[in-house]
Amino acid sequence: MYTVAGFLGVFVIAAVLTVLTLGAIFTAPGYRGPASDHFNGKVFSNYDGVKSKGFGAVLRWAMDRQPGTWQEDTVENYGKHPLSHFKEGLRITFVNHSTFLIQVDGINILTDPVWSTRVSPVSWAGPRRMRMPGIRFEDLPPIHVVAISHNHYDHLDENTLRWLAGGHHPAFVVPLGVKAFLDKRGFINVAELDWWQKQDLGNGVTIQAVPAQHFSGRGMFDRDATLWCGFLLRTSAGNIYFAGDTGYNERMFRDIATEAGEIHVAMLPIGAYKPEWFMSPIHTSPLEAVRIHKDLRAKNTIAIHFGTFPLADDGAEDPVNDLRSALETLGVPDEEFIVMKEGDYRVFD
Repeated sequence: MYTVAGFLGVFVIAAVLTVLTLGAIFTAPGYRGPASDHFNGKVFSNYDGVKSKGFGAVLRWAMDRQPGTWQEDTVENYGKHPLSHFKEGLRITFVNHSTFLIQVDGINILTDPVWSTRVSPVSWAGPRRMRMPGIRFEDLPPIHVVAISHNHYDHLDENTLRWLAGGHHPAFVVPLGVKAFLDKRGFINVAELDWWQKQDLGNGVTIQAVPAQHFSGRGMFDRDATLWCGFLLRTSAGNIYFAGDTGYNERMFRDIATEAGEIHVAMLPIGAYKPEWFMSPIHTSPLEAVRIHKDLRAKNTIAIHFGTFPLADDGAEDPVNDLRSALETLGVPDEEFIVMKEGDYRVFD
């Protein structure tokens, strides 16, 4: 006869096996290539060896969480139908989270596109959308390029990429290792870049992968097996910097500023930063985002990575409120660091 302890033991073993199995299923293929100053042949690393917090810290955070307030808003208050193309200057539309439509020199570029309800390996659990996308997917103009900064679920959403591939047939630009994931799923026209490498997009526009301070992984066994990055777009309307996900590293951002020269528009993350003892290696606080704006000497900056998915302990309104305080503290005018509503666009001459 089985004892209670025996039943519990069987349950624990079954649970562990289930977790390991799912972890293996969702694990993405890693990069295979020569070692470099940020790749040891197996995993990638950050500037100055900065690492994301380990399993012990994850458990500590999970047991001591004090999440802020979020309220789901399912009202479909979409913005204006985007233009089919834009040649005179630069037009940037905020969709949600880190998803932006960049229109410049007749090319339409999407960054880290997410239209799914959840950013998770499963459809029934994980961070759920709190605000609707600012643009209907079916209202998108022809998308020529999709730039993906890394393989986390809130930046690489496989469902959205399939919809884009089926209807728009764009070119995909990804960091090292992410191409193998997309190749395995039948995506075509995928270019992968190492930090500082460039790709010609046509019409005089180039995209360059630049360093970020973050990590990667989609399953249990692929931690840091693919690269993460930001992107620098060089266009006739000026240089555009999209940071993706990143923590603050003064040396790294000064190197990016040196490489870029003048930055017309920077796009910097302000959300998923609490508690800072846990999040600071991988996500910038609003105060750090303003410091990056100053480090880059950006003419204009747009806030990204906020208000859509509850990924950390900051509430829905915390990033913008803390950004306003940070701008005042560091003496930066509000008009230099723009917070856009989903569906809104700005034209930069």
